[in-house]
Amino acid sequence: MTKHINAEPVVHRSLLGGAMIIAGTTVGAGMFSLPVVSAGMWFSYSMLTLLGVWLSMLVSGLFLLEANLHFEPGASFDTLTKTLLGQFWRIVGGASIAFVLYILSYAYISGGGSIVNHSLQAVGVSLPQSLAGLVFALLLAAVVLISTRAVDRITTIMLGGMIITFFLAISDLLLDIDSTKLLYPDGETRFAPYLLAALPFGLASFGYHGNVPSLVKYYGKRPSTIVKAMVVGTFIALIIYVCWLIATMGNIPRSGFVDIISQGGNMGVLVGALSSIMSSDWLNSMLTIFANLAVASSFLGVTLGLFDYLADLFGFDDSAQGRMKTALVTFSPPTVLGLLFPDGFLIAIGFAALAATIWAVIVPALMAYKVRQLYPTRDVGFKVPGGHIAIVAVVLFGITTAACHLLAMADLLPVYGT
Repeated sequence: MTKHINAEPVVHRSLLGGAMIIAGTTVGAGMFSLPVVSAGMWFSYSMLTLLGVWLSMLVSGLFLLEANLHFEPGASFDTLTKTLLGQFWRIVGGASIAFVLYILSYAYISGGGSIVNHSLQAVGVSLPQSLAGLVFALLLAAVVLISTRAVDRITTIMLGGMIITFFLAISDLLLDIDSTKLLYPDGETRFAPYLLAALPFGLASFGYHGNVPSLVKYYGKRPSTIVKAMVVGTFIALIIYVCWLIATMGNIPRSGFVDIISQGGNMGVLVGALSSIMSSDWLNSMLTIFANLAVASSFLGVTLGLFDYLADLFGFDDSAQGRMKTALVTFSPPTVLGLLFPDGFLIAIGFAALAATIWAVIVPALMAYKVRQLYPTRDVGFKVPGGHIAIVAVVLFGITTAACHLLAMADLLPVYGT
C-alpha cells in the first residue's frame, strides 16, 4: 500500500519547543504532593515508583500518538474517542476529562490559598484559609476571563520565573542534604506497604496527554520528532521530581512529615517546613515565589482548558456576555468547594488521578488496539513496540492505580501519617 505523503509545506519546529510544552504541562503544583505522599515508602521506593510511573505514562501517551497519527492534524481527543471507541467511551472520556479539570481547579485553589496565606504571614498578615483561596481564585479567574492571549503571556512569564526560582531554591537544599536522613530514615521500619497508596499521586504528576493532539497539530505527521519531544519533555519532569524528592527528604526527617500530614499536607505547610531549615531569607523567598508561580500557572493552564471545553459544550460565544457565562460555569463550583473545604489539596489530587486513569491511561491503550484492528496494514510512521503485551500492561497499570486510590479511601491500604 502506498504511504500517504503530507502535502502541507514543511515548517521547521524545534524539538526543544515541543519538549518544553510537555515538561511545562507536566510539572506544576502537583509536585508539592509528591514528598508528602511518598514519606511512607521514603526515598528508595519513591525512586522506583517514579521510574515505573514515568515509563507507564510515557507509553500510554505514545499509544495516544499512534492512534492520533491515523487522523488529520488537529483532530481532538473527543474526535479520536468518538470515531474509534464509540459514543459510550466518548461520554466516559469526556466526563473524566471534565472531572479532572474541575477537581484540579479546586486542588489549585486549595493549594493557592495555602501558599498565599504562607506568603502573607511572612509580612505579618493572616487570612482565613478559605478567604485566601477566594482571593487567589478571583484574581486569576479575571485573567482567564480577559482572553486566552492574556493567559498565554502571563504563563510564559511565570514559567520563566518558575525555572529561575526553582533552581535557586533547590540548589541550596541539594547542597545541604543529610544523607543519613535520605538513606537511613527515622521512625517505623515499614516502607513497601505505603507504595500502593502513593501510586495515584505519581500518575497525577505525569499528566500531559491532552497536549499530544496539540503536538500532532504543531509538528504535523512527523512522529519521530513528536516521540523525541515526549520522551525529552517527560524525562525533564522526571529529573525535576527526583531532585525535588532528594531536596525535601534529605532535609526533612521522615518523622517530620507526620506533622505536615496532620496539618493537611497542603502546599503552605510543606513550604513552611522547608523554609524553617533554609540557610537564608533570600533563598526562602525564592522557594515561596516558586510555589506561588507553580500553583498560579497550573491553575491558569487547567482553568483555561476547562473554560474552552465548557464554552464548546454549552455553545457560549466569545462575546463579553458569553465569556462571563462560561466563567461562571467554570469557576463557581471549584471556588465554592475551596470555601467549604480549604485543605483538600491532597484529596483532590488523588481524585484527579482516579479519573485520569481512564482518559490518560486506559482509553489511549484501547484506541491503539482499535486502530491496529481497523488499519492493520496502514503505515503512519510509528507504532508502539511490545504488541498486545504492552497494551495489556498499560491497561492493568491504569486499573491497579484506580483500585489503589479506592482502597486507600476505604482505609483498606496503609497510608502514612494517618
